[in-house]
Amino acid sequence: MLIRLNSVSLAYGRQPLLDGVDLLINAHERVCLVGRNGAGKSSLMQIIAGQLQPDAGNIWRADGLKIATLPQDVPVDDSRTVYRAVAAGLGELGDLILRFHQTSALVAQDASERNIQEMERIQHQLEAKHAWQLQQRVETVLSRLRLPGDACVNNLSGGQRRQVLLAQALVTEPDLLLLDEPTNHLDIDAIAWLEAWLRDYGGSVLFITHDRVFLQNVATRIVELDRGRLSSWECDYRTYLQRKEAALAAEAAADARFDKRLAQEEVWIRQGVKARRTRNEGRVLQLEKMRKERAQRSEQQGKARMQIDAGDSSGRLVIEAEHVTASWQGTVLVKDFSVRILRGDRIGIIGPNGAGKSTLIKILLGELKPSAGVVRQGTNIKLAYFDQHRVSLDPERTVMDNVTDGKDSVTINGQTKHIIGYLQDFLFSPERSRTLVKSLSGGERNRLLLARLFAQPANLLVLDEPTNDLDVETLELLEDIISEYQGTLLIVSHDRAFLDNVVTSTLVFEGGGRVGEYVGGYRDWIAQRPPLEKNEARQEKPVEAASGIGNPKSVRGKKLSYKEQKELDALPARIESLEDEQSELQRSMVGSDFYRRDKGEITLTLARAEEIKRELDEAYGRWQTLDAAAGPMK
Repeated sequence: MLIRLNSVSLAYGRQPLLDGVDLLINAHERVCLVGRNGAGKSSLMQIIAGQLQPDAGNIWRADGLKIATLPQDVPVDDSRTVYRAVAAGLGELGDLILRFHQTSALVAQDASERNIQEMERIQHQLEAKHAWQLQQRVETVLSRLRLPGDACVNNLSGGQRRQVLLAQALVTEPDLLLLDEPTNHLDIDAIAWLEAWLRDYGGSVLFITHDRVFLQNVATRIVELDRGRLSSWECDYRTYLQRKEAALAAEAAADARFDKRLAQEEVWIRQGVKARRTRNEGRVLQLEKMRKERAQRSEQQGKARMQIDAGDSSGRLVIEAEHVTASWQGTVLVKDFSVRILRGDRIGIIGPNGAGKSTLIKILLGELKPSAGVVRQGTNIKLAYFDQHRVSLDPERTVMDNVTDGKDSVTINGQTKHIIGYLQDFLFSPERSRTLVKSLSGGERNRLLLARLFAQPANLLVLDEPTNDLDVETLELLEDIISEYQGTLLIVSHDRAFLDNVVTSTLVFEGGGRVGEYVGGYRDWIAQRPPLEKNEARQEKPVEAASGIGNPKSVRGKKLSYKEQKELDALPARIESLEDEQSELQRSMVGSDFYRRDKGEITLTLARAEEIKRELDEAYGRWQTLDAAAGPMK
C-alpha cells in the first residue's frame, strides 16, 4: 500500500468537492480518476501530492514514498533550457547529468586538455552515483516527445511547455506518478508511446484523462468522483461504462421508490384532526428522518444540451486546393497538395505536432497564401472557427458577455433564448455566467468557446483540438451534436476515438510535406496506409481492438519483395553487432584512463558512439517497418 485517504473532505463554497471520501492506492496499479469538469479531480490529486490540505480527514503515506506530478497549469516564466528543466526532475543527479551533457557538447567542438579533464571528472562522479542510466532516460524521453533539448522553455508554445513538465515527471520514475490530462497537446505517435511506457512502468500511476482509447489501454482500475463521493471499479473502462449505467439505473429506481413513500407519508401527516387522533409518534419521527435524507440527497449533475445552427447552405463546392505548396523557415510543410471539399464533408486532419496542420487550415480558409498553387473558396460560406489557444475569449469580460457582447439573448435555429438559459445548456450556472473568464478552468473555457461558436449560424465548422480539457460526457455529447450537423466540418484532433466517431475522411501528414487523403477515421487510415508505414499500427491495433471503442477493421500485410525479405533477415544480426560495438565503446569510455588518451582518439570515439546510437535507431525503425509489413494485421 502506497497511500490511504480516510474520511477526507474539501469544500469551496456551499457544495463539497470531497465529502468524507476514502481512497487506497496500492503498488503497481494504474488508476484513472474520472468525473465531470469541476467535480474536484485535480483538487483530489493535489491533496494526494501534498500540495493542498483537506478541510478534514487523514492521509497516510508509505515511508519514503516518492511522488511526481504533472499539473494542468504550466509556469508563466522559465528561462531554462528544455534539457535542464527535464533533468531538474532528478534533483542533484539531474544537475550532474546536465553538466555532463553540456561538457560533452563542448568537447565535441573543442577537445582541449581542460575540457577533457572536466568531462573526466564529471564522468567519475556519474560512475560513483550510478547515474549513466538516468542520462539515457532523459534523452529517451526528450526524443519520444520530440522536445528540443537546447531550446529555451520560454520560447516554446504552451503545449510544448506542458510536454516539458510531462517529461520531467516521467524521468523521475517515482513510486507514484500523478498525471493530470497527460495526452493534452501530444500527437498520436507520442500518445501511443506514452501508453506503452505506462503499461511497462514498474511504479503506480494515478491519472486524469478525457482520451477514451488511452484510458482503455492504460487503466487497470477506475475511480469515479461523483457529487463529492468516490467509488472504485476494479475493471477496464469499457466494463466500467456498462456497470455504471446499471448502477445509475438502480439509483434512479431506489430514489423513485423513496420519493413515492415520502409523498405518501406527507399526505398522511396533512390529514388534520383525523390524523392527529391516530398519529404514531414513531411514524412522525421517521418522516422527519426521511425529509432530512431527501434534503441531503445530491442530485446528479445535468448534461449539457448543445445545438448547432448550420444556417443557410453553402454552395456545393466549399474549398478547392490545387498543387498547393507551403514552407516555414526553410522547411516544406505542404508539398503539391490538392483536395476538393464539398458541402457536407466531414474531414479529420492528422499529423505530428509541428507538421503544419494549423497552417494547412489557414491556407484552406484563405488566411495564409501558399508559396505555390491555388486555393478557391465556394459561395455563401459562414465560418465558425474553434481555436485551440482560445484567443477569441476575453479573460477580463464575463462568461455571458463573451458570448453575446452585452446582449441578453441569443437566437438558435430560429428560437430566441435568454443568455442565462442558453449558458445553462452548457452547464454554466447563473452565478458562473456572471464570472470573469480568467477564473474558469480549462474545461469550462472550452465549453464557453463552444457556446460562443454555436451562438452564430455557420455552415463551415473548423475545430482545432476541441477535445482538450472536456470531460468524457461533454465530449460524447459534442460527438452526437456534430454527427447531426448539416454543414461542412474540418477537425484537427489527436483523439482517436473522436476521429473514428465523427469524420468520414482524413488528411494525414506523412512526412516531407506529403499529405495523404484516406476514407474514414483513424482506424480506417491505419488499415489503408502503405504497408511499409504500418509499424505503429502493428503495435497499437491489438490493444485498441480490445477496447471496443470505434470500429476496428482487419487488414493483412503485403508480401515483401525478395530484396526486402533479405534485408529483414539480416537486420537482427546487424542490430546485435551494433549493440556489441556500443557496449564495448561504453566500457572503454567509462574506464579511468579514457580521457588520458590522445585527443584525436577521444574525439573519434565520442563521434562513433553518437553514430552507433543513430544507426541503432535507424536499424530498429527499419526492422519494425519491414516486420509489420511482412505479417498479417489482425
